[in-house]
Amino acid sequence: MSAGPLFGVTRSLGGRAWGLRPADDRAAGEIARVTGVNDALARLLAARGLTAESAPDFLSPRLRDSFPDPSSFKGMDDAARLIWDAVEKGVRIALFADYDVDGATSAAQLSRWLSAVSEAPLIYVPDRIEEGYGPSAAAFESLKARGAGLVITLDCGAAAVGPLASARAMGLPVAVIDHHLMDGPAPEAEALVNPNQPGDESGCGHLAAAGVVFVLLAALNREGRARGAFRDRPEPDLLALADLAALGTVCDVVPLTGFNRALTAQGLRVMSAWTRPGLAALAEIAGVTGPASVYHAGFIIGPRINAGGRVGRSDLGARLLTSDDMAEARSLAAELDQHNAARRAIEADVLDEAMAQLERAGVSEDAPVLIAAGEHWHPGVIGIAAGRVKERFNRPAIVIGIDPDTGLAKGSGRSCTGVNLGAAVARARETGLLIAGGGHAMACGLTVEAGRIDALRDFLTEALADEWVRAEAARTLELDAVAHPASVSFEFCEALKAAAPFGQGNPEPRFAFADLRRSFAKRVGSDHVRVSFEAAGGARLDAIAFRCADAPMGQALLAPGEARFHAAGKLRAEDNRFGKRAELHLEDLAPAP
Repeated sequence: MSAGPLFGVTRSLGGRAWGLRPADDRAAGEIARVTGVNDALARLLAARGLTAESAPDFLSPRLRDSFPDPSSFKGMDDAARLIWDAVEKGVRIALFADYDVDGATSAAQLSRWLSAVSEAPLIYVPDRIEEGYGPSAAAFESLKARGAGLVITLDCGAAAVGPLASARAMGLPVAVIDHHLMDGPAPEAEALVNPNQPGDESGCGHLAAAGVVFVLLAALNREGRARGAFRDRPEPDLLALADLAALGTVCDVVPLTGFNRALTAQGLRVMSAWTRPGLAALAEIAGVTGPASVYHAGFIIGPRINAGGRVGRSDLGARLLTSDDMAEARSLAAELDQHNAARRAIEADVLDEAMAQLERAGVSEDAPVLIAAGEHWHPGVIGIAAGRVKERFNRPAIVIGIDPDTGLAKGSGRSCTGVNLGAAVARARETGLLIAGGGHAMACGLTVEAGRIDALRDFLTEALADEWVRAEAARTLELDAVAHPASVSFEFCEALKAAAPFGQGNPEPRFAFADLRRSFAKRVGSDHVRVSFEAAGGARLDAIAFRCADAPMGQALLAPGEARFHAAGKLRAEDNRFGKRAELHLEDLAPAP
């Protein structure tokens, strides 16, 4: 970061200091010369550690250059042999997939591969509310009764020691394909593929399950070639499945670097043809046109697929992505779209109640975590609501739904950088305060008796106090460049797309603008603010700030009277009935002296 706070901003309305990423001007110049990108993009690439030698591959990522050796994954060759043995013996294969997008895309990839070499597998997706996450003995019994002779778990199973022991006892072989961290004993599986398991040396722990499955398909094709399986039938085309792998990768919010970046770039190119009925039907119902982007995958298509697992039928996403019938795909997409609308309405109700509860109780500046709890809050939306609470108050948050009939409460939390919420929840579980609980640094899940929620709040407040103090002191908004409204155009924003796909590990560029006069501001929708700024000299910058009308930033924008601000956010190229223009998606604001 820069030596001092940018524009002197040590605490913005979002509670952050502003820092400018340092960049080597000579390296930026070389990048611009070698790649032909504009100076702003060259500076951005240099600030992210790229050089004239590495920038061309970054700007044009190719799968073959970053594809990992499948055999470097512990258990991968065993899994490929196990699956081919089942195919050659005519064993009925069942896929047990998680109910999120990563699970659905993993199931769709492997289902399509199996359908190309054998028969379509059974697909089982557990109900989020009735069955919960991961496999169970009852699910394995059901699949065996339906004729399954091999079950492959996808995006789950690595922690299912008990259920897999039950499967083994009933004589049902299970292969596990997962990517979640493993902090306990490994389950007894015929094959276990997980780049995050002890002893795995692939270096691919950053892959989503969809990415691991894509590598598995490469291993399966290689094993098939070794067995001569493709002498009388075509080898399945893996690149044709890259759109599914990319969708799961984006929606699971894993780092878009290395193999993930190349897979996402290739997958979005495949997706952009909109030839897969399920994705085409979702794009159609959502009004998506033109080339597919990370935004389309993560914020338009992904939430609709997830809605089935959250508030509808858990298998809808997998069914949609495995369908080749456009009429069926349109019907499933319409059902998912309805579930997504219902999810948003349920989420809004839960969020309103949670916010009101927290505001009635009062939010202390020193509180390291906020906890809101209510009866009948839908478990399918509490995680999203927790994320919204975290955004509103700029601190870790847990939202808990209570079942008054059982007295049990299930919660989901979202954290901030520097505060390991999952570890604290795991410690609460170890003390006996929770029935179940765990997670990772940025998210957690838990089950607690309703009468112990206050005790949980006290425990986490004490456990996270020191981390919160340190995290608050270190909170900085990293900015890529300082820009001026006069230099920002539609073409400028389009040029930035050369560094896409953006996501974790390769964040979308953030720009800072100094000393802008607010010329117009209006609340739009439920809690957004549309605003226009004017710079010295008269250049105008249109902007929108999402979900902030009642937060300090929104209140400052909507306040009467003359006001000047430093602004920070991401630039978008807008092409609509108003013409082609640049728009700032405002992320932070600071009063300009």
